[in-house]
Amino acid sequence: MSLQLAFAQASATGPRPENQDALRLVTPAAELAASKGYLFALADGVSQCADGGLAARASLQALALDYYSTPATWGVAQALDRLLLAQNRWLRAQGNGQPLMTTLTALVLRGKRFTLAHVGDCRAYHWHDGRLSCLSDDHVWDQPGMHHVLKRALGLDQHLLVDYREGELQPGECFVLLSDGVWSSLSDQQILSILREQPDLQVAADTLVATAHLCGSQDNASALLVRVEQPGSANLGDTLAQLQEWPIPTALRTGQRIDGWCVEGLLAQSRQSLLYQVKDAQGQTWLLKTLPPARETDQGAAQRLLLEEWFLRRVAGRHFPEVNAASQRQHLYYLMRQYPGQTLASLFAEHGPLPLPQWLELTRQLLQAVGVLHRRNLLHRDIKPENLHLGEDGQLRLLDFGLAYCPGLSEDQPHDLPGTPSFIAPEAFDGEPPTPRQDLYAVGVTLYYLLTGHYPYGEVEAFQRPRFAAPVNAARYRPDLPEWLQRSLEKAVSVDPAQRFETAEQWLLLLERGDRQELAMRPRPLLEREPLKVWRTLALLSMVLNLVLLYILLKG
Repeated sequence: MSLQLAFAQASATGPRPENQDALRLVTPAAELAASKGYLFALADGVSQCADGGLAARASLQALALDYYSTPATWGVAQALDRLLLAQNRWLRAQGNGQPLMTTLTALVLRGKRFTLAHVGDCRAYHWHDGRLSCLSDDHVWDQPGMHHVLKRALGLDQHLLVDYREGELQPGECFVLLSDGVWSSLSDQQILSILREQPDLQVAADTLVATAHLCGSQDNASALLVRVEQPGSANLGDTLAQLQEWPIPTALRTGQRIDGWCVEGLLAQSRQSLLYQVKDAQGQTWLLKTLPPARETDQGAAQRLLLEEWFLRRVAGRHFPEVNAASQRQHLYYLMRQYPGQTLASLFAEHGPLPLPQWLELTRQLLQAVGVLHRRNLLHRDIKPENLHLGEDGQLRLLDFGLAYCPGLSEDQPHDLPGTPSFIAPEAFDGEPPTPRQDLYAVGVTLYYLLTGHYPYGEVEAFQRPRFAAPVNAARYRPDLPEWLQRSLEKAVSVDPAQRFETAEQWLLLLERGDRQELAMRPRPLLEREPLKVWRTLALLSMVLNLVLLYILLKG
């Protein structure tokens, strides 16, 4: 179910010589609309500054272009805030000593939710079931004679503060963005009357602007109206499944061709998925992941597979498998590159607990990978040795995004507890929503296991309701573990989320500092401390030894 909207805009110069208001409506293609949403914005350039019209138009142009260039997994408010802060710096740099300022109100509608960003004195109204309410505050000085003097605007101060508001969308509700040239001349009752009397949005927008000038407005007047005909789905997977209605391939045989790919054989299968090895026309090996034929009627399984591919594309990099574009695809699957090597689970099965230097290197790579994920607003939720692949090139790659979660784009079913029980954070068993610290807990358990062959709280079986006391100190199983590493593992698997590392970068920094501290505290060999004395001593001993040998030869 996709989000369906109706919208209209109107703007008039009025008695002013120039229209310094600017409006922007962006309605992108369906997949981009599902991930980033629809953008509607109104800006009112400050007439007392060097060029208010330029400030308003440039700000909306930058917002419209750059918003859709931010990572698709970022939250709406996160993306808007970064862009508006950057635009604020740009306006201040372009003024050449003169203020270059504008007010701005932006509305993003995505899936089932809206996000409003507001700075200045434009207004955002909500109209639903015959009631009109104002969603924004006027950032003006609340003193006699100063009600038109802005205390917040883009370009006004070095430190920009933007108001954000979010909420659920309802069918039939309408958002109304008005410049101060409209709302300062019309009462809320007049605005409500026009909206009631003019069901056509374009007529309503034109009437609001015209009535404002008829009522004596001396300013530019602009109105932007958006009506929600039907809210969309909260889960991006729903939308992707609608856009890509491919059939699940039948069971594939060795030597069979599918969409130009030659099947080499079945590598793995489960109730949830099938994994085949295939080759392209150039003989390059890839892995084809699809669903078992029995899942053909399971719409949720198709959503998860498409969402898994979508997430992997958004985190492309050395820490993750490369995904093939597969432009000729006509069936439900996706392709990722096959890398020579093995998972850390199979490495552990062959060789047991990892040597400390290798463990430290893999720890650094894993934290780097998780840091990339979290900066893109993604949570993996199934970090464990089976999902970590060590290539023959020494690169660690994080696999299997089937349970990955992106706030605002993913949606869990009630009472779902995704992941492998022994790696699930304690608070998740209590129904707490996914967080980066839950991923970092799974990293901690994974590293603890690879180092010791045990779990810090013991193994947790499926459907078991575990009890968490104090974790077993890893040094009990690994006496060679430095104390600072013991403490870092204890912190990572703490029962209390607040006691864990806040970010992967924080943990990585502690590892680097601890490693340097360990080197500083370790006694250095004599050769490292006094190389000149060592070599002089060796030379002297060598000379004495030669003299002794010469004496023995001469005596003989």
